[in-house]
Amino acid sequence: MRTVPGQDAAMRDVQSDPELQDLVRRFVTPDRRYLRLGGGLLRLSSVERSTFVRDLAQAAYDITPAELGILFEGGWRERKTAAWLVAVAHRTEFRDLIGRLLLASEGPYAGAAYCVALAKFGSAADAALLSAYLDHYLSRPDLDYDQAVVLGTLLYLDGALGSDHTTRFLAPGGPWDRWLEVRVVAALGPHNCRQAVQRLCAFVDETAEIFASLDCGSRS
Repeated sequence: MRTVPGQDAAMRDVQSDPELQDLVRRFVTPDRRYLRLGGGLLRLSSVERSTFVRDLAQAAYDITPAELGILFEGGWRERKTAAWLVAVAHRTEFRDLIGRLLLASEGPYAGAAYCVALAKFGSAADAALLSAYLDHYLSRPDLDYDQAVVLGTLLYLDGALGSDHTTRFLAPGGPWDRWLEVRVVAALGPHNCRQAVQRLCAFVDETAEIFASLDCGSRS
């Protein structure tokens, strides 16, 4: 179990939780959604992408804040999907929760989804959460978690905000270099991760346009 001391690592078990099972059936597993969210989106054909965008937008529109909260109490599949749905609907009320889950690192695969959500929220508060993660985990070269993608996301936010949060991390001999020095295997470059995050954020933007049309349609 990957966790930061002091964090509550309790998760709802989908195998024994009927309420969570229902949400997984409705929002997580259709069309293998939880597997495709992330890098898999970049490999979809144009027809697959169009269908996936529409269905993801509909899911983000249909799910309630309470149901999202339950998904965030589940395992990595549920949390990863919830983070994407939050990003599409721009539900910034989940910012602090996502920041805590990112820092806790309670499991694999969800960290990049948290990064996408924070990137799309796009504020100085989100940059602060990413910086807090880096302050902690770049001091832990024994842990190969989401350091590169978090730094790439912070680079993306610096570009969007005109800020320079990454400067102290990427300075020669700084935290990133020190983390790399003692690693056994190579890490992804943060600039490559920034490009990947940018492409995933473009996918969120595309999906958010459909989401907005659903919201407008409900008011007409």
